[in-house]
Amino acid sequence: MSGRRKVTIVGAGLTGRTTAQEVARRDYADVVLTDIVENLPQGIALDLNQAGAVLGYEPSVVGTNGYEETAGSDVVVITAGVPRKPGMSRDDLVTTNEKIVSSVTNAAIERSPDAVIIVLSNPLDAMCHVAKNVSGWPKQRVVGQAGVLDTARFQAFVAWETGASVKDVHAVVLGGHGDQMVAVVSTATVGGVPLRQLVQEDRLSAIVERTAKGGGEVVSLLGTSAWYAPGAAVAQMVDAIVLDEKRVLPCTAYLEGEYGIDGLYMGVPVKLGAAGVEEIVALDLDAGEQAALEESAAAVRDVVGVLTS
Repeated sequence: MSGRRKVTIVGAGLTGRTTAQEVARRDYADVVLTDIVENLPQGIALDLNQAGAVLGYEPSVVGTNGYEETAGSDVVVITAGVPRKPGMSRDDLVTTNEKIVSSVTNAAIERSPDAVIIVLSNPLDAMCHVAKNVSGWPKQRVVGQAGVLDTARFQAFVAWETGASVKDVHAVVLGGHGDQMVAVVSTATVGGVPLRQLVQEDRLSAIVERTAKGGGEVVSLLGTSAWYAPGAAVAQMVDAIVLDEKRVLPCTAYLEGEYGIDGLYMGVPVKLGAAGVEEIVALDLDAGEQAALEESAAAVRDVVGVLTS
């Protein structure tokens, strides 16, 4: 490996390998991709390194079935776990993925004690609790990716509805990563114009509904979870941490009273930098949004209650 920063991705499934590709293409960090399936991460790494010759990036991508090569990582991304299948709720995944996330967290932190962990495994909010509990790390250094993805879906739907560039859509989605997520319409704008001035309420409701079920819509079409948008979303978070960008991004963070929620991982806007979650940003929600967030929190607590640890 070179003297570059190092990013480890645990799990060489579709999301893991897409994340590896996105981070490698950024050209600032070496990437380690680890998976229990023999030859799979090695083959993906070989392919990605050869793509660098075409696309002009220099990082070393290493595929491995162990954790030795992950030592000294700045960021560890955990995508490992059983993916959601059609008809399967996120709750169904809890027991199986708790064991997997617990195991890989232990293996990763032993070799990278100063890393920031980004959790992507589902059910996302509960798996963040697992990684935090197993690692014993401060809450700032265990964060989940969900809000960036959910917000991206919301932004895409708003752009299509308004005929505007997605680059000019500013919005945020909060709450648990599931059907109870909260698309914050009150603060959403397109080119600085409030969204409610541009889109009628019935259409807005449809967009909000489609956002909440966005993951399920992909599963129903593909038979498995999405990977391109989730991989891109993780890479944006990796950028913010490794490059210490102080980006304000919606992430799954551990709340201790913020938004009236205590002792729970929930999606909220945070300032993300080298230390991980450096600040939780307080949005001024309207009464309906605050109530919806509290409902979302109750749903997350139900899933977290299934955990054995």
